[in-house]
Amino acid sequence: MKKLKGFSVVGTIVGVLIVALLGVATYYIIDGNNKATDYESYDFYAMIEGTKDNGNIGDHVKGDKNAPVLIFEYADFQCPGCASINLKVNKAVEELDGKLAVIYRNFLLSYHQNGTAAASAAEAAGLQGYWKEYADKLFLEQSEWEYASTSDRTEYFNKYFEEVTEGKGDLEKFNKDIASEGVSKKISFDMGIAKRIDVPGTPAFYIDGQLISWGSEGSVEINGKTISWDSARSGDEFVKLLKDIVAAKLSE
Repeated sequence: MKKLKGFSVVGTIVGVLIVALLGVATYYIIDGNNKATDYESYDFYAMIEGTKDNGNIGDHVKGDKNAPVLIFEYADFQCPGCASINLKVNKAVEELDGKLAVIYRNFLLSYHQNGTAAASAAEAAGLQGYWKEYADKLFLEQSEWEYASTSDRTEYFNKYFEEVTEGKGDLEKFNKDIASEGVSKKISFDMGIAKRIDVPGTPAFYIDGQLISWGSEGSVEINGKTISWDSARSGDEFVKLLKDIVAAKLSE
C-alpha cells in the first residue's frame, strides 16, 4: 500500500504494534469470555448504559435513544450483508424521524480476519464521540480494508479517523483505545449477549425479542398483527418492513 500523506513512520509503527495486540485478545473477545458478568441482571431488549461489565461503553444508537420503538441490530463490520443493509437502516431511521432507534451491538464472525480490529476501531472512535460516523465509514469502505494486512489496515483505520473527525480527533488516543481493556470488554460483552440469545448470523435484527430473519422468509407478531416477508427482498423492502413494524408498534 502506498504511504498515506500526513502519517509519520513512527506513528504508523506504533499503530501497527497496538492493533497487532488485538490478535492476542481476539479469541477471548469472540468467545464472549467475560464469565464474571451477571448477564441475568441485564435486559437484552432495552438500551444498556455503560457499566464495569462493558468497559463503561454503553450501547450505540442510530437515531434518538428516546424513540418509542427500539430495534436491536447485531452485526460485523466485515460482513458484506451488514454493509449493504447499513445505508437502508440509516434511511429508515431518518425517514421515521424520531419514531425508531436502532441499537447496534457487535457480533463478530471468527472467519473475518479484520472484523475484531474494525469493531475495536469503531469503539475507539466512539470514545471521542464519532462512533456512528466511523461505523458508517467502515461499512462504506469495507472492500478497501477487509483483507488488508495489519500495517495497511492500521493506515486505513487512521485515515478514516482523520476523515470522520475532520482532523479534530486525537489520533494517538484513538490508537491506544483500540487495544484498551474497556474496548475489549465492550465487544466481549456484546458477544456474550449475542450468544445468550442465539444470534444466528449477521446482520440480525430483533424487535420485542423476535428475530427479523431478513436472510429468509419469516414473520413477527406486533400488537396482534402478523407482519411477514418472503425470500424475494431488497434493501428498499427492508426499509418498508421497518416502517410497517414501527406503525404496528405505535398502534397499541
